[in-house]
Amino acid sequence: MVSRVLDATAFYAGIPFRSQEVNYVTTLVYDEIKHIKKNHDALQILINTNRLVVREPNMKFQERAKIHAKKTGDIQSLSEQDISCIALSLELNAELISDDFAVSNVSKDLGINIIPVMTKGIKIVGKWIFYCPACKKDFSNEKICSFCGNILRKKLIKTKS
Repeated sequence: MVSRVLDATAFYAGIPFRSQEVNYVTTLVYDEIKHIKKNHDALQILINTNRLVVREPNMKFQERAKIHAKKTGDIQSLSEQDISCIALSLELNAELISDDFAVSNVSKDLGINIIPVMTKGIKIVGKWIFYCPACKKDFSNEKICSFCGNILRKKLIKTKS
């Protein structure tokens, strides 16, 4: 059986509440969603019946996720919760349920299978670059062109399908 790691979107969509499978969630995501169905103790029931496991990813997988997020240019779009989901999926060799495009881009770059919940998911995997619309120069992470002073734009360069 393939393991699944859930981000907050999966909880808002009700995925773990309709599933009998074992799902994993990081402590950071659990802290973010623990208010869901609090009056019914739904999350605690999932934990008590071993359908939800709260687990912190190993630091080496968190570092690997951050390195890939920097490589793809998604690092600024990702929260610590996002990084932890990617890292735990990587560590467990698990599918990741998420609708976040930055999470999907980094995960696919790492070879993690992404399952979108409420969207069709990403079509292009790539690297974000910043460019000047006036002088057409590329930059790594600046906001203003150091040559002409224009505000930089961001575009996705396809890296693989």
